[in-house]
Amino acid sequence: ARPRRRARLRRHRAARPGGAVPRPPAAGAAPGPRRRSGHADGLRRDGPLIGDFDPERSADAVRNLRSQLSVIAELGGSGVTTPAAWGMFSRRLPPFEPPRPPAGDRQVLLAALATLGEHARAEGVTLFLEPLNRYEDHMVNRLDEAVALCAAVGLPSVRVAADTFHMNIEEDDVHAALRAAAPYLGHVQVSDTNRHQPGAGHLDWAALVRTLRDLGYPGWLALECRLRGEPVQALQQAVTVLRHAESRRVAA
Repeated sequence: ARPRRRARLRRHRAARPGGAVPRPPAAGAAPGPRRRSGHADGLRRDGPLIGDFDPERSADAVRNLRSQLSVIAELGGSGVTTPAAWGMFSRRLPPFEPPRPPAGDRQVLLAALATLGEHARAEGVTLFLEPLNRYEDHMVNRLDEAVALCAAVGLPSVRVAADTFHMNIEEDDVHAALRAAAPYLGHVQVSDTNRHQPGAGHLDWAALVRTLRDLGYPGWLALECRLRGEPVQALQQAVTVLRHAESRRVAA
């Protein structure tokens, strides 16, 4: 078993389409920033993703994610995040219409999510589908779109990852979107409105934490952000802002 594990880890380092997610905190623990397990840079910007227009690249992304799900299970993590695609096409730039219709997008994504969901279930982990904003992906931009795909797959091992930066761009009401997605919400990634650390923009963190608490969200708040300023101080700011948001929620 040991040589097989080393081989899996080597494949994992060579092909990393998603982001590893640690096990959720103990019941009753406050949401807070948490270092990811597995690897720090979750998304290979030049690698294939499940919604790729090229069937071979899409299949390659599925193979890579299967390997990553197995590795994160061995490492004791809870799952892996992936978007449908990244930087492949935007309806905001010419030619404005993608080469594959929405029905084709849905078919490709459902097939990939079903395959990966079954593998994740067998491994005892979860695949988290992350909506990206309209400038980074044209297929899955909002939480309700990700929820619809998860519901269609119908597996508890396929859930939604919410990212506050993308939500700030795409959602009419961040809190209403979180409440509507609550049954499928498995992971939350945080950055401020400008993609920097919490506290560097104008997001109301106390309101966000209050919403997540009211929903009974049991997971981590994973920092996925750029750092403005000296890195150590920026990270300290993020922790302080999130802890202050939690204390304000308790006081309220």
